[in-house]
Amino acid sequence: MKTESLHQSSLVGRKTGPSTLEYVDVQEIRDGIVLLRDGSLRAILAVSSLNFDLKSGDEQDAIILRYQQFLNSLDFPLQIIISSRHINITPYIEKLKNQEAQQTNELMRMQIYEYRNFIQNLTEIQNIMTKSFYIVIPFFPVETSKKNIFRDFLQIFSPELIIKHRREQLETFKSQLYQRVDHITAGLSGIGLRMVMLNTEDSLELLYNSYNPSLQSARIINNIESMEVQNQTPR
Repeated sequence: MKTESLHQSSLVGRKTGPSTLEYVDVQEIRDGIVLLRDGSLRAILAVSSLNFDLKSGDEQDAIILRYQQFLNSLDFPLQIIISSRHINITPYIEKLKNQEAQQTNELMRMQIYEYRNFIQNLTEIQNIMTKSFYIVIPFFPVETSKKNIFRDFLQIFSPELIIKHRREQLETFKSQLYQRVDHITAGLSGIGLRMVMLNTEDSLELLYNSYNPSLQSARIINNIESMEVQNQTPR
C-alpha cells in the first residue's frame, strides 16, 4: 500500500521557524484518499468541461434537468473547485523548436518558425488562462465520544490490535467513500462529463499548487480527455 505523508512530501515547502503544516488540515494521502486531521476522508475527482453554449435548446434543457435530478439525489455535501492557471507553453515551444531543427524542407521549416513566433507573441500579449474542474467528495466517520475502557486497555497492553482495528476501520470508511464516488460518477456521466479520481501523486500536486500558487509551474495537472475514466473505482 502506497502512503504519501505530507510531512515527507513537504507539501508547503521547507522553511525554518514554525512549521506551516500546523495550519494545514491534511494529515496524509493514501491510495489517492486525502486523510484530514479530524479523521474525515476526501476523494478528488478531475472533471472535464462541457461547452453548454454550443448545445441546442433541447439539449440545454435536458442537461439542466439531469443536473437538477443529480443534485436532488445527493444526501451528502460536496465541493466544486474551479482552478484558473496561466498556460505554460514552454514544453510546446521546445517541441516546435526541435521539429524546426529536424525539418529538411526549407519552406516547412520557415512555416514552423513563423508559427512558433506567433504563439510566443500571442501568449506574451494576451493573458491566456486555463481552467481545471474538480469535485471533492467528503466522508465523515461517526465516532462515539464515550470512553471505551476495553479499547484503552487494549491500547496499553496490545497496541497491535488497536492498529489492526484502525486499519480495518479505514478500509470500511474508504469503501463507503468509493460508493459516493460511484454515485457522483454515474450522475454526472449522464450529462456528458468525463471524470477520473486523482491518484496520490496528482492529489499531492494539486494541494502543493494550491498552497504554493507563486511557485507552481502553471501547468494542468492532467488532461482529463487523456486520462483513463474509472467507471469503477479501485477497491
